[in-house]
Amino acid sequence: MRLNIAFRPMTIHDIEQILVIENSSFATPWSREAFYNEIVYNQFANYIVMLDGVKVIGYCGMWHVIDETHITNIAVLPEYRGKKLGEALLLKAMEVSKRLGAVSMTLEVRVSNVVAQALYKKLGFQPGGIRKRYYTDNLEDALVMWVNVNENR
Repeated sequence: MRLNIAFRPMTIHDIEQILVIENSSFATPWSREAFYNEIVYNQFANYIVMLDGVKVIGYCGMWHVIDETHITNIAVLPEYRGKKLGEALLLKAMEVSKRLGAVSMTLEVRVSNVVAQALYKKLGFQPGGIRKRYYTDNLEDALVMWVNVNENR
């Protein structure tokens, strides 16, 4: 399969495709309204999409406040996983974060999600703490991870 990968800012016209990714990726997916509000009303939100041609195959949501970026969600369509596209998407998000003036970037990840943790560690994220009973579907703990986006990768 030959991929034609590109990135761009998310628009409200992407929400339907984003919901397909969201619903196939998370136990408690965000709603259409949540994404709409993020894109239209949240002055801190910055969302990017990853495309294969014209098809949205991944996305990353970030809140940028002063010199810190918090990843709210990041996901790739299941059929595109295992091709290092999550890594490409996260690297693009880190680039956008740095361009916005961030010094650090943070995210939460399920303590059981060792695949995602390995990717984050590969890109320089380090464990910073635990949020107890963070996930509402099963009350699983979240590992908080941080990275300095100005370090060379």
